[in-house]
Amino acid sequence: MIETTIRFVLSNFTLTFLLIGLIASGIAYAARPAPRTRAQLIEALFAYFLLFSIGVSFFYNFVMHVFFGEMAARFIGWADSPFQTEVGFASLGFAVVGLLAFRGDRGLRTAAVVGPSLFLLGAAGGHVYQMIAARNFAPGNAGIIFWTDLLIPAMGLGLLYLQRREREPEPLITAR
Repeated sequence: MIETTIRFVLSNFTLTFLLIGLIASGIAYAARPAPRTRAQLIEALFAYFLLFSIGVSFFYNFVMHVFFGEMAARFIGWADSPFQTEVGFASLGFAVVGLLAFRGDRGLRTAAVVGPSLFLLGAAGGHVYQMIAARNFAPGNAGIIFWTDLLIPAMGLGLLYLQRREREPEPLITAR
């Protein structure tokens, strides 16, 4: 039972780190003194999303593709290739930007969402192609990883939008 749980948590690391980020943001928000604001909630959600779903998750992806490439390839349903290392180092770059964006400004946070989002959406497209063309339904191609390749960009872009909207100054004149 424990081995199965550990295997699930590590194999579905994108979901694992998303959930850890949500828990951390809940703790950070709850630790703030009352009254708590919507802006503080969005900040907590966004900061910990960047830390865990981008920073830590992409660092984990780096480690898996660079140091455990053969195992990662098998999980995805690929043959091992030098491409593993390239994916790993791209992931390291995204991880570093995500870690820096945890407490960064709007521009850094935009970069930390947009770059990985394009990578993940492209990966999701590749997964769909592999499902159709190669009938590849391996867990690392058609499982939770596929769905988080869609969910993580949607959440990141949504949080980026909410934070921008929340920080916009109130208009001086309101249209009626």
